[in-house]
Amino acid sequence: MSTMNAKASSGGEEEASGMRSETLGESGCLGEVKRGRAILAAYLIATLELTFLFMHMGVMPYLAKSLGLDSVGFGYLQTTFGVLQLVGGPIFGRFADQFGTQAALILSCASGSAFFLLMSVSTSIPLLFLSRLPAVFMQGLPGAQKVITDLTTPSQRADALGKLGLCFGIGIIIGSALGGVLSTKFGIFVPVYVGLVGNLINIMITMIWIPLQAKPKSDHRVMEHSNVFSIREILRVMKLPGVMEVFIVKVFAGLPVGLFLIMFSIISMDFFGLEAVESGYLMSYFGVLQMVVQGLVVGKLTNNCTERTLLRVSVFVFAGVGLGMALMRTVWHYCIIVVPLVFAFSMLGTITDSILTNTVPSSDTGTMLGICASVQPLTRTVGPTIGGFLYRQFGVSSFGYLQLIVSIGLFVYLLKSKIPLRKMKSQ
Repeated sequence: MSTMNAKASSGGEEEASGMRSETLGESGCLGEVKRGRAILAAYLIATLELTFLFMHMGVMPYLAKSLGLDSVGFGYLQTTFGVLQLVGGPIFGRFADQFGTQAALILSCASGSAFFLLMSVSTSIPLLFLSRLPAVFMQGLPGAQKVITDLTTPSQRADALGKLGLCFGIGIIIGSALGGVLSTKFGIFVPVYVGLVGNLINIMITMIWIPLQAKPKSDHRVMEHSNVFSIREILRVMKLPGVMEVFIVKVFAGLPVGLFLIMFSIISMDFFGLEAVESGYLMSYFGVLQMVVQGLVVGKLTNNCTERTLLRVSVFVFAGVGLGMALMRTVWHYCIIVVPLVFAFSMLGTITDSILTNTVPSSDTGTMLGICASVQPLTRTVGPTIGGFLYRQFGVSSFGYLQLIVSIGLFVYLLKSKIPLRKMKSQ
């Protein structure tokens, strides 16, 4: 029986791969070349967009301060950005499902250009808040995930999605450094101009190398009468078998650590006693670790272990991270703890995205990825309030104890739950 299942799965993989080559208008080797080129283009677009985003994050405090915005107002500005990204994720995903991956990425890059253009003419606080509006469709990372999801078979997907973490690490390191250098030597608006031009370049890359519709023709579902802004459709996807169980794990497994990372700029000053430069070095260390884990570790593990196993392992490692954080006293302790922390974060994100896109019909993968992309904006939105309360009332160790309790609860939940495992989609 297991041999027959293996043959059926192998046959399904080959058929899916062939259909994806056919989608690009070619068959055989040429189709595979175009498929590979489209995936590489998606990695490049994601890397550039993340680089520009971290450049923007580096100069925003100084730009806001130069316009007379205090720390409270800057908090509102950041919350506005998070809320817009939170709302835009599922809508962007629905747009990608209905109008194709190329159109969705063009929308994301055009929104990025508008974002930086408005930011470049922000000479007052109201204009600065107005410049946040295009962020609702600045969804380059889920757009790249959509390309990869549509052009890979289920067994290849976790490895391919994991490599996007490498793009994230590169974006952190280059974006943070480049933003500081450009703003110091040439002026605070120069990184903004670079982001504007860079997003226009991303539009050209998308038009040349990303196919109009990356998913196989047989996966298309008739949706002429379906509204992009339909909350009912988004809820329908969330109610599909197995989706809510995995999504709960995705949201809550890394939430306490996510709250800690949002408060890290304050914790690094108050608890660790670090200067701004030293905090920057620590962020670079975090970025390098993420590149190594995503580029070298995640892919090998996903090729040799089941997704269910890796999901349980990531939650178990999070429990260990929580215990370490509860006992943490110095920055050197944090440098050790951050290694399993990055591993657990990277593995959790990659595996849950892979399981969820394999669980829903191919016609809904964009919507699912958009919902997944809303998890981080949600954390950024509620993080300052909840994280600030925990830090002021209970100290740094509270993040660790909360992480330990949540992780143990989720690990028990996973042991008793039936999580979908590389389910082949036939829709």
